[in-house]
Amino acid sequence: MNLPMKVRIKEVGPRDGLQNEKMFIETKDKVQWIDLLSKTGLDYIEVTSFVHPKWIPQLADSGEVLKSIKRETGVTYAALVPNIKGLERALEVNVDEVSVFMSASEGHNKSNINKTIDETFPILKEVVNEAKKAKVSVRGYVSTVIACPYDGPVTPEQVLKVVEKLAEMGVSEISLGDTIGVGVPTQVEQLLTVLLKYYPANLFAMHFHDTRGTALANIVKSLELGITTFDSSTGGLGGCPYAKGASGNVSTEDLLYLLSEMNIETGINMDALMEAAFFIEGKIGKKLPSKQMEIARNERSAKIDNARTI
Repeated sequence: MNLPMKVRIKEVGPRDGLQNEKMFIETKDKVQWIDLLSKTGLDYIEVTSFVHPKWIPQLADSGEVLKSIKRETGVTYAALVPNIKGLERALEVNVDEVSVFMSASEGHNKSNINKTIDETFPILKEVVNEAKKAKVSVRGYVSTVIACPYDGPVTPEQVLKVVEKLAEMGVSEISLGDTIGVGVPTQVEQLLTVLLKYYPANLFAMHFHDTRGTALANIVKSLELGITTFDSSTGGLGGCPYAKGASGNVSTEDLLYLLSEMNIETGINMDALMEAAFFIEGKIGKKLPSKQMEIARNERSAKIDNARTI
């Protein structure tokens, strides 16, 4: 296998992970979680989203969270912004990077943004231009790159159309999202084979949801094709409010285990990451789907049982 020596993991749990949670997580707990993540060796944390609170009530405290976290040197603290108003709010609290977002499929784009794909481009272009004027970098998310919950399968050519527009705008990176987690390695290969004909691998990050347990397999295929940046969420937390049935992102701990065992450097400390994962699990009040967390729970249970028999 032709594998990279180093991979960058971008933690999206505080935004993409929390946005689907119904129970409001207190601002102080979000801040403490992000502060724990900042101590893990992660160098990129997507902290929140500046969408209207009516659409994502969980992230209504976005400004307060960004103002309250303890920023570590070398860590990029990013936020999602839907439009120029969201950008203005993010800039007021000194965001390091902003992300714009849209879908490769019309059905999901209309559900998520309430606009067609072509109607979305001018809005994103305005955000990118204004962010650049403020000397803030912009990342672009493309959702439903494999399939759409409304339109069905999505072709690589549909994705390419959106990628071309975002690249023309001058985004620094494009994160390709399998939003409903249906993709398998052959589909990932088909998609990247098309995109990499026109763009370098370092333009892209991969953003896999693990609905059917194929996220890690898709990551291995992406690694083979030269991708070295991946989004993940602590504990596998998350889901999409506009994609029914979508589960959380691939777990950051499970991704870290995979890469570590393949001797691929990340700079992330597993113990510190697990501490952050169990912290947010306790605040959410339900078990998270991370395999590494389940192993840790079982080991704790076994120790307790052994202690009882002594």
